[in-house]
Amino acid sequence: MTWMLLAGAILAEVTGTVCLRMSEGFSRIVPTVVVAVGYVSAFVLLSMVLKRGMPIGIAYGIWAAVGVALVALAGAVIFGDGLTRVQIGGLVLVAGGVMALEMGGAH
Repeated sequence: MTWMLLAGAILAEVTGTVCLRMSEGFSRIVPTVVVAVGYVSAFVLLSMVLKRGMPIGIAYGIWAAVGVALVALAGAVIFGDGLTRVQIGGLVLVAGGVMALEMGGAH
């Protein structure tokens, strides 16, 4: 259940961030509302993950890293933002960092 809450927090944050671009400086109401709901939902879900006992370094590290990777991929797919080989390599390194965080926290 904890991992599902974390996945929900990540998806809510990614949705909010993608809609942040779509809001055009908060001039479009629907994307602006989605931004607010997405960010509030993300933090509520993340707080629930922490309440369930996941260490903050691991929870936040995974939340931030996976969110960054998904936003970069969404930007490429939805908005046509380019991803260079160096940026793709960076995403691979982010994924490796998340795995190192998780494996280093195992007892």
